[in-house]
Amino acid sequence: MSQHELALDTGQGNGAVSEGRRSRSRLGLVVTGVVGGSLVALYVVAAPFVAPALRRVCLPFVPATTAQVENVLRVLRPRTGTLVDIGSGDGRIVIAAAKCGFQASGLELNPWLVWYSRYRAWREGVHHSTSFHISDLWKASFAQYSNVVIFGVPQMMDQLEVKLANELPSSAKVVACRFPFPTWVPESSEGEGIDTVWVYDAKTFHSDLHRKTGQTLLEQK
Repeated sequence: MSQHELALDTGQGNGAVSEGRRSRSRLGLVVTGVVGGSLVALYVVAAPFVAPALRRVCLPFVPATTAQVENVLRVLRPRTGTLVDIGSGDGRIVIAAAKCGFQASGLELNPWLVWYSRYRAWREGVHHSTSFHISDLWKASFAQYSNVVIFGVPQMMDQLEVKLANELPSSAKVVACRFPFPTWVPESSEGEGIDTVWVYDAKTFHSDLHRKTGQTLLEQK
């Protein structure tokens, strides 16, 4: 083989090697992009569900049963006005309340559930009498609501007692589902087992709050 032919053969070999390296490099970039994109997508989807669990008191999403929804509406049947569902999840309580004539709002940390709730309200024709907000209940004010529904957890109920007692008007009613408030005395209850709901009158727990405050002031003198 002549030197010229040898040089051509060597050049072709080097070209093939370079092309192979470029192909592997492009493949590596594609794989990196796919993996990176998948991780970003996973974070976007999972973050709204994981973030609430990192808070001091977690309010998990557990859909209300049909019996729970019916019990809530039954104890609120004589009432009207504004209603808020704390931790509204997929919006079923808010939507059902709107169908019964309430101007109903939902507070929920998970944006996916808020967007889904808005879609459900639009689909069921009650979007004009409902609103859903991405909101932390501890940063929200409840002064404008005359009816409050809460599917809470035991770890938060004592703190929520204080917040609601300080913010709600005396005409308000509070409906607790699954877990009652630790010190408030309910005026009535409805249902059995996990479907039980407890009804509290703001006049009663306002009186209790004022009495406790007065006792504390006397003890400090």
